[in-house]
Amino acid sequence: MIKTGTTEKPDPWRVPIAVAQIPETGLHRDIAADQAVRQALAEMGGLREVKSAQASLDVTPRSGGRFHVTGNVRARIGQTCVVTLEEIENDIDEPVDLIFAPSEQVPQMAALVDEAEASDEETPDPLEPIDNGMIDLGKVATDALYLAVDPYPRKPGARFEPMVEATDPEDHPFAALRALKAEPKKSRARKPKGK
Repeated sequence: MIKTGTTEKPDPWRVPIAVAQIPETGLHRDIAADQAVRQALAEMGGLREVKSAQASLDVTPRSGGRFHVTGNVRARIGQTCVVTLEEIENDIDEPVDLIFAPSEQVPQMAALVDEAEASDEETPDPLEPIDNGMIDLGKVATDALYLAVDPYPRKPGARFEPMVEATDPEDHPFAALRALKAEPKKSRARKPKGK
C-alpha cells in the first residue's frame, strides 16, 4: 500500500511471486507496466506522465528463508522543468539490490542496523519483509522508480537566474519615516483660554 495524505491506495503495479514456488536456482522476470498502471504510477508519483516502465529482476534464494532480488528498472517519465515550466522527459535506469526475509527476521535485523549505526561498524542493509509468503516485484519496481525521480527536474541548459533590480534608495521600510521627518513642522495657532 502507498500512503497518500491520510488514505492508503493499493499499489498500482502488482506482480506477486510466491516464495514457495521459487526454484533453488532462482528465477528471472521481465515485467512491463501497461497504460492503466503507468497512469496510476504518474498520479501517485506526482508526475505529468509515465510513458514507459519496465523491470528486469532476478530472485535468488538465500539461507534462512531469505531471497535476494537484483536487477534494474527502466522508465521514461514526463515532468515539468522547475526553471522554464516547459514539459520535459527524463529516462530512469535504477538498479535494484534488496534482501527479502520472513517478517519475524525484520525487527531483529533492524536492531542490528541501529547498533551498527551507533558504532563504527559497517551498517548492514535493512531487510524487506516477505508479506504473506509473497514478494511483489511490481512494488519493488515502483519503489525503485520513485526513488530515481528527480524532484527538481530541469531542462538541459536551463539555469535559474534571479531577477536583479537596481535598488532605489527611497524604497526601503523606513523611507516613509524619513519623509515625515523631512516635512517642515506646521505651526499651530493657539486659541486663547477662557473668554
